[in-house]
Amino acid sequence: MESDEKKVMLGLRLPTDPRWANIAGKDINEVLTDHAYCEQKAASNAISIIVHFPHYPDVVDEMVRISREELEHFGMVHEEIKKRGLSLGKERRDEYVNDLASYILKGGGSKEEQFVNRMLFSAMIEARSCERFRLLSENISDESLRSFYRNLMESEAGHYTTFIGFARKYGGKTDVDGTWKEFLDYEASLMAKYGKRETIHG
Repeated sequence: MESDEKKVMLGLRLPTDPRWANIAGKDINEVLTDHAYCEQKAASNAISIIVHFPHYPDVVDEMVRISREELEHFGMVHEEIKKRGLSLGKERRDEYVNDLASYILKGGGSKEEQFVNRMLFSAMIEARSCERFRLLSENISDESLRSFYRNLMESEAGHYTTFIGFARKYGGKTDVDGTWKEFLDYEASLMAKYGKRETIHG
């Protein structure tokens, strides 16, 4: 029941196959390395939003906070890697994020539409990341990592709420909720090919 409630809260149409946590748990270094770069990219995304939409002071303030938090998370993941006598590997290509971007970040449209699309893109990544962290916190065998991902899950949920909130606040005449529902449907259609690799979005 809790799983269904979490899914509804995040708005996701299709949950990750729970077996993904078992796949991820078999190669902790791969998961942690991929996770570290996800945090780094999230920080970069927040900074990019500042560059493209500097005329919203409250958005800038929140993106400064989020970029710092995501970079802090990168450091936390890196510490987890070092604790296990491992080292940070090379960056992995995130095909899931690229699929989302190709759908919603097409360029064109009004400045408001571009802003809404960027916020929804960011919210979707946070929502799916939150769901994946929940699975790890409930299913991975390493107890310290379960606690680690439980704490990060709460942070991702907060970021999701922030991005959705800004889309609605500055969406103007854009049909934010309609766009979000269509985006959720698209994201659900992607999930058939994800949840099979030991990466956060794979």
